[in-house]
Amino acid sequence: MEVIKTDLDGVLIIKPDVHGDHRGYFMETYQKEKYAALGIINDFVQDNMSFSAHKGTLRGLHYQNNPFAQAKLVSCTRGKVIDVAVDIRKGSPNYGKWTSVELSAENFLQFYIPQGFAHGFLTLTDDVEFRYKVDNFYNKESDRGIRYDDPFINVDWSGLLNGIEPILSEKDKNGPTLDKADCNFVYEEMK
Repeated sequence: MEVIKTDLDGVLIIKPDVHGDHRGYFMETYQKEKYAALGIINDFVQDNMSFSAHKGTLRGLHYQNNPFAQAKLVSCTRGKVIDVAVDIRKGSPNYGKWTSVELSAENFLQFYIPQGFAHGFLTLTDDVEFRYKVDNFYNKESDRGIRYDDPFINVDWSGLLNGIEPILSEKDKNGPTLDKADCNFVYEEMK
Protein backbone atom coordinates (compact mmCIF):
# COMPACT_ATOMS: atom_id res chain seq x y z
CA MET A 1 0.00 0.00 0.00
CA GLU A 2 1.27 3.46 -0.86
CA VAL A 3 0.40 6.67 0.99
CA ILE A 4 0.68 10.10 -0.61
CA LYS A 5 0.76 13.15 1.67
CA THR A 6 -1.11 16.27 0.57
CA ASP A 7 -0.45 19.94 1.26
CA LEU A 8 -2.88 19.73 4.21
CA ASP A 9 -1.38 18.04 7.25
CA GLY A 10 -3.20 14.78 8.02
CA VAL A 11 -5.10 14.57 4.72
CA LEU A 12 -3.81 11.52 2.86
CA ILE A 13 -4.26 9.79 -0.49
CA ILE A 14 -3.99 6.02 -0.19
CA LYS A 15 -3.25 3.65 -3.03
CA PRO A 16 -4.17 0.13 -1.90
CA ASP A 17 -2.45 -2.95 -3.29
CA VAL A 18 -4.66 -4.43 -6.00
CA HIS A 19 -4.08 -8.05 -6.99
CA GLY A 20 -5.54 -8.89 -10.37
CA ASP A 21 -5.57 -11.65 -12.93
CA HIS A 22 -7.78 -12.87 -15.77
CA ARG A 23 -10.71 -13.31 -13.34
CA GLY A 24 -10.70 -9.77 -11.97
CA TYR A 25 -9.08 -8.35 -8.85
CA PHE A 26 -8.90 -8.47 -5.06
CA MET A 27 -7.87 -5.75 -2.62
CA GLU A 28 -8.17 -4.92 1.05
CA THR A 29 -10.21 -1.73 1.34
CA TYR A 30 -9.42 -1.44 5.04
CA GLN A 31 -7.22 -3.36 7.45
CA LYS A 32 -6.88 -1.80 10.90
CA GLU A 33 -3.21 -2.65 11.57
CA LYS A 34 -2.01 -1.55 8.12
CA TYR A 35 -3.92 1.73 8.29
CA ALA A 36 -2.67 2.36 11.84
CA ALA A 37 0.88 2.06 10.50
CA LEU A 38 -0.02 4.95 8.18
CA GLY A 39 -1.20 7.01 11.15
CA ILE A 40 -4.92 6.34 10.62
CA ILE A 41 -5.88 5.16 14.09
CA ASN A 42 -9.58 6.00 13.95
CA ASP A 43 -12.18 3.57 15.21
CA PHE A 44 -14.52 3.53 12.22
CA VAL A 45 -18.08 2.93 13.40
CA GLN A 46 -20.27 3.47 10.34
CA ASP A 47 -20.05 2.83 6.59
CA ASN A 48 -22.02 5.03 4.19
CA MET A 49 -22.73 4.92 0.47
CA SER A 50 -24.20 7.52 -1.86
CA PHE A 51 -25.33 7.23 -5.45
CA SER A 52 -25.41 10.16 -7.88
CA ALA A 53 -27.24 9.56 -11.15
CA HIS A 54 -25.85 12.51 -13.11
CA LYS A 55 -22.51 14.02 -14.02
CA GLY A 56 -22.13 17.44 -12.38
CA THR A 57 -23.70 16.48 -9.06
CA LEU A 58 -21.93 18.41 -6.33
CA ARG A 59 -22.23 17.29 -2.71
CA GLY A 60 -20.66 19.46 -0.04
CA LEU A 61 -18.95 21.01 1.65
CA HIS A 62 -20.08 19.04 4.73
CA TYR A 63 -18.91 18.37 8.29
CA GLN A 64 -20.24 17.60 11.76
CA ASN A 65 -19.33 19.82 14.71
CA ASN A 66 -17.69 18.50 17.88
CA PRO A 67 -18.35 16.37 19.81
CA PHE A 68 -19.73 14.49 16.79
CA ALA A 69 -16.94 15.37 14.33
CA GLN A 70 -16.15 12.69 11.77
CA ALA A 71 -12.94 11.56 10.13
CA LYS A 72 -13.68 9.95 6.76
CA LEU A 73 -12.02 7.34 4.58
CA VAL A 74 -13.65 7.70 1.16
CA SER A 75 -13.52 5.96 -2.21
CA CYS A 76 -15.41 5.85 -5.48
CA THR A 77 -16.50 2.35 -6.52
CA ARG A 78 -18.36 3.28 -9.70
CA GLY A 79 -17.72 6.26 -11.96
CA LYS A 80 -15.38 9.14 -11.21
CA VAL A 81 -15.32 12.15 -8.84
CA ILE A 82 -13.12 15.01 -7.75
CA ASP A 83 -13.01 14.81 -3.97
CA VAL A 84 -12.17 17.87 -1.86
CA ALA A 85 -11.06 18.43 1.75
CA VAL A 86 -11.02 21.94 3.30
CA ASP A 87 -9.21 22.85 6.53
CA ILE A 88 -11.80 24.56 8.77
CA ARG A 89 -9.80 24.52 12.01
CA LYS A 90 -9.70 28.07 13.39
CA GLY A 91 -6.10 29.11 13.97
CA SER A 92 -4.68 26.59 11.49
CA PRO A 93 -1.97 27.92 9.16
CA ASN A 94 -3.99 26.23 6.38
CA TYR A 95 -7.40 27.60 7.45
CA GLY A 96 -9.69 27.77 4.41
CA LYS A 97 -7.22 25.98 2.15
CA TRP A 98 -8.27 22.92 0.17
CA THR A 99 -6.80 19.93 -1.57
CA SER A 100 -8.36 17.46 -3.97
CA VAL A 101 -7.89 14.10 -5.63
CA GLU A 102 -9.61 12.27 -8.47
CA LEU A 103 -11.18 9.06 -7.18
CA SER A 104 -12.54 6.45 -9.55
CA ALA A 105 -13.46 2.82 -9.91
CA GLU A 106 -10.40 2.50 -12.16
CA ASN A 107 -7.72 4.07 -9.95
CA PHE A 108 -8.86 2.47 -6.62
CA LEU A 109 -7.55 5.48 -4.65
CA GLN A 110 -8.85 6.35 -1.20
CA PHE A 111 -8.88 9.76 0.48
CA TYR A 112 -8.46 10.12 4.24
CA ILE A 113 -9.96 13.29 5.72
CA PRO A 114 -9.38 13.86 9.46
CA GLN A 115 -11.75 15.60 11.84
CA GLY A 116 -11.60 19.37 11.46
CA PHE A 117 -12.01 19.34 7.68
CA ALA A 118 -15.05 19.94 5.48
CA HIS A 119 -15.61 17.45 2.67
CA GLY A 120 -17.29 17.49 -0.71
CA PHE A 121 -17.17 15.94 -4.15
CA LEU A 122 -18.20 16.58 -7.74
CA THR A 123 -19.23 13.73 -10.04
CA LEU A 124 -17.35 13.64 -13.34
CA THR A 125 -19.49 10.84 -14.80
CA ASP A 126 -23.05 9.59 -14.59
CA ASP A 127 -23.92 6.73 -12.22
CA VAL A 128 -21.44 7.38 -9.41
CA GLU A 129 -21.27 5.16 -6.34
CA PHE A 130 -19.33 6.72 -3.47
CA ARG A 131 -18.44 4.99 -0.20
CA TYR A 132 -17.06 6.23 3.05
CA LYS A 133 -16.16 5.02 6.50
CA VAL A 134 -16.64 7.43 9.41
CA ASP A 135 -15.39 7.35 12.99
CA ASN A 136 -18.49 8.89 14.56
CA PHE A 137 -22.19 8.29 14.04
CA TYR A 138 -24.34 10.71 12.07
CA ASN A 139 -25.81 13.39 14.33
CA LYS A 140 -28.45 15.61 12.74
CA GLU A 141 -28.03 18.42 15.28
CA SER A 142 -24.27 18.63 14.53
CA ASP A 143 -24.60 18.36 10.74
CA ARG A 144 -23.23 21.50 9.03
CA GLY A 145 -22.18 22.76 5.64
CA ILE A 146 -20.34 25.54 3.86
CA ARG A 147 -21.20 26.95 0.43
CA TYR A 148 -19.43 25.04 -2.31
CA ASP A 149 -18.61 28.35 -4.05
CA ASP A 150 -17.33 30.27 -1.01
CA PRO A 151 -14.98 32.89 -2.53
CA PHE A 152 -12.58 32.69 0.44
CA ILE A 153 -12.05 28.94 0.00
CA ASN A 154 -12.23 29.28 -3.81
CA VAL A 155 -12.40 25.61 -4.82
CA ASP A 156 -11.88 25.51 -8.59
CA TRP A 157 -15.09 23.68 -9.54
CA SER A 158 -15.72 25.76 -12.68
CA GLY A 159 -13.03 24.14 -14.83
CA LEU A 160 -14.41 20.75 -13.92
CA LEU A 161 -18.01 21.71 -14.67
CA ASN A 162 -17.13 22.95 -18.19
CA GLY A 163 -19.81 25.63 -18.13
CA ILE A 164 -22.68 23.50 -16.82
CA GLU A 165 -24.54 24.37 -13.63
CA PRO A 166 -23.86 21.98 -10.75
CA ILE A 167 -26.68 19.78 -9.49
CA LEU A 168 -27.09 20.77 -5.83
CA SER A 169 -29.35 20.03 -2.89
CA GLU A 170 -31.22 22.94 -1.30
CA LYS A 171 -28.91 22.60 1.73
CA ASP A 172 -25.83 23.02 -0.45
CA LYS A 173 -27.31 25.89 -2.49
CA ASN A 174 -28.11 27.86 0.65
CA GLY A 175 -25.18 27.03 2.91
CA PRO A 176 -23.24 29.80 4.66
CA THR A 177 -19.76 30.97 3.73
CA LEU A 178 -16.94 29.85 6.01
CA ASP A 179 -16.82 33.20 7.84
CA LYS A 180 -20.50 32.80 8.81
CA ALA A 181 -20.48 29.03 9.34
CA ASP A 182 -21.20 27.49 12.72
CA CYS A 183 -17.92 25.66 13.09
CA ASN A 184 -16.32 24.75 16.43
CA PHE A 185 -12.97 23.30 15.33
CA VAL A 186 -9.86 24.90 16.82
CA TYR A 187 -6.39 24.05 15.52
CA GLU A 188 -4.80 23.63 18.96
CA GLU A 189 -7.39 20.96 19.85
CA MET A 190 -6.67 19.03 16.65
CA LYS A 191 -2.88 18.65 17.08
